[in-house]
Amino acid sequence: MTIYFDMDGTIADFYGVENWLNYLEAHDTTPYEVAKPLIHFSTLARMLNRLKREGYTLGIISWCSRSGTPEYNDRTAEAKRNWLAKHLPSVQFDIIHIIPYGTPKNRYNKGNDILFDDEERNRRAWTGRAYRQDEIFEVLKEL
Repeated sequence: MTIYFDMDGTIADFYGVENWLNYLEAHDTTPYEVAKPLIHFSTLARMLNRLKREGYTLGIISWCSRSGTPEYNDRTAEAKRNWLAKHLPSVQFDIIHIIPYGTPKNRYNKGNDILFDDEERNRRAWTGRAYRQDEIFEVLKEL
């Protein structure tokens, strides 16, 4: 079973970056680079490393910008990977899908996977278990 995390608005305070939309419209990756963590990452890292030792697969599934070109999407994916390495350096994610905006995330679900995502439409379309970002610690404790 894979535990997937969305990034923007779920674990990264992307929307808290001042003028984030202006950056995206200018095809600037700054918001993806400077967003602060939304939750306590040392606690998250401990929980994820425990779950990994117990056999869970850890994954990221995150969209690029709505106005992303292929070149901008590549730079966005790189910025997101760098952000993960900076903020969660002790966590080894098994799967990282940084995909074009609007791509159905459920296409990557094996049927029983878990998703944490701030966007309701992604949670509704998910065929496994899907949770809001504010449920992360509660759900991970139960696994």
